[in-house]
Amino acid sequence: MKFHMIAGGPRPVAPFSHAVETDGFVFVTGQMPDTPDAPGKLPDGIEAQTRAVMENLRLVLAGLDLGFEHIVMARIYLTRFKEDYAAMNATYRSYFAADRLPARTCVGVTVLAYEALIEIDLVCRRPA
Repeated sequence: MKFHMIAGGPRPVAPFSHAVETDGFVFVTGQMPDTPDAPGKLPDGIEAQTRAVMENLRLVLAGLDLGFEHIVMARIYLTRFKEDYAAMNATYRSYFAADRLPARTCVGVTVLAYEALIEIDLVCRRPA
């Protein structure tokens, strides 16, 4: 098992690794919509926050020599599910080929760190 912290990656908001790898699977910790340059400062609105989360995920994946094409499962957490679901989906979908959408769970939650609107974690698979 390998525990990864990505140099220059998103600043952890708690004690965790950016990713843990075992048996060809990579489990990526949920990412927040802040940036390494502005930890704790969030963009306004669900579209901007979704883009920020996806870019943080891209940064972690790139540090592991992986990309969005290696994602097999995504879990999305929204604090304003009813209000933000459609707009989040439109932004999220733009990161994937239409025929390569990962499996997914999306749930509404009461609160996230930094009072963020969204958090996403991933399960990826390294190519054989």
